[in-house]
Amino acid sequence: MTETQTKTSSPEIRAAAGAMDGLREDLIRPVFAYRPLPPLSPEGRFIRRLPDGLKRAVVWTPHALVLFAAFIVMMAGFADWHFRLFMGLVPAIAVAMTLVRPIAAFWASWVATLFCALLGSDGLWGPSAFMAQAVVMVVVAARTRPRTALWMWLLTLLLGVVLEGGDPSITAPMAVLTAFALLVVTVFQVRRAAEREVRDAEREITVQRTVTAVERDRRTLLEERTTIARELHDVVAHHMSVVAIQAEAAPYRVENPPPELEQAFVTIRENAVAALTELRRVLGVVRAEDYEAPDAPQPTLAVLDGLLDNVRETGLETEKVITGAVRELPQGVELSAYRIIQEALSNTLRHAPGATARVEISYVLGGIGLRIVNGPPRGLVKPSPGAGHGITGMRERVAMLNGAMTAAAAEDGGYEVAVFLPVPPAESEPEERDAPSGADASSAQTVVIERDGGA
Repeated sequence: MTETQTKTSSPEIRAAAGAMDGLREDLIRPVFAYRPLPPLSPEGRFIRRLPDGLKRAVVWTPHALVLFAAFIVMMAGFADWHFRLFMGLVPAIAVAMTLVRPIAAFWASWVATLFCALLGSDGLWGPSAFMAQAVVMVVVAARTRPRTALWMWLLTLLLGVVLEGGDPSITAPMAVLTAFALLVVTVFQVRRAAEREVRDAEREITVQRTVTAVERDRRTLLEERTTIARELHDVVAHHMSVVAIQAEAAPYRVENPPPELEQAFVTIRENAVAALTELRRVLGVVRAEDYEAPDAPQPTLAVLDGLLDNVRETGLETEKVITGAVRELPQGVELSAYRIIQEALSNTLRHAPGATARVEISYVLGGIGLRIVNGPPRGLVKPSPGAGHGITGMRERVAMLNGAMTAAAAEDGGYEVAVFLPVPPAESEPEERDAPSGADASSAQTVVIERDGGA
């Protein structure tokens, strides 16, 4: 029947055509399909608890049960004195076939039933034929799907009634027994399929959670890098602007400069302006839609006291310790140092309420060292959404400057962040800054300790 004819037919005809298609798909097309019965999984709920030697034998339990059932069927066939070898062996072969070709075993069981009915004296359902048909239907139903079990039961009932001349009473015991057995098998299959779907759903949810966590961490990393890029734009733009201005003003500082020198400075200025333009375009790519350019310049360590004052106003007792000769560092290094201290103190406020904090800044020849440590929390720690991203931002800033960083819990229950930001000697300026009054300018080391805003 073509697709057009099916659409124009009545619902009854379409239902009958669909039923016939299901019958062909379940019991006719896969007749010779080779489907060996697999062993049980050694990771099953009960098998995995057994010793290895016993486990290797237990996994073949279904095969042993089927072969044992075939042996019982064969012994039942020997009860018939006439042709007892064939009466037992033929149905037993049909039972054993369920191990490799389940659909073919169902049709073979019917062949065995007819064979026993012709040679035996017990009618259609002799002992061996009855047992073989019931065992085959149960095993095949367990190895296929519920719809196949329904088709086998209907065909068994129909063929039994037809072969017995329309008397259903002879096939009734077979129909009742197999109906009950197939119902149990179907319920077990449906339950097992539901459990499998639940496990697959849980596994998929776990995978999705893992993927989501990875994507969230990656997005956080990109956001932190974008923030750093936007902040460093002002620093780089300042330096490029200075280069352009100095290149434009340099020829006027020399009386009668050579034309080659003037052209060189013009080229330097043009390249600086072009670089500044491209830098602004890059900033436009990484800028968020709601981003607003800051009105004030990017912070440095010179304004760290203002940050500490704001933190103290929130109730966090802080202490600042400066060691070494205080000097001005490259603006990018100072900005990163300021942001690291700011994020570390924010984490203290968020995760350690009521604790005290200590900020240590060490100026050394090779760069600057930072150590921010806080004590254990004294109040109730409330869950903070989005917490944990601050460490990522710190690490990105440190990695950008080829520095080193450690962040770990302290032994007293607090937390410690230690950072070293290297500064090449060519970039370090020896001028001291914010040195305390009365300090020796020629001193190689300066120590400043502030608590709660007081020196």
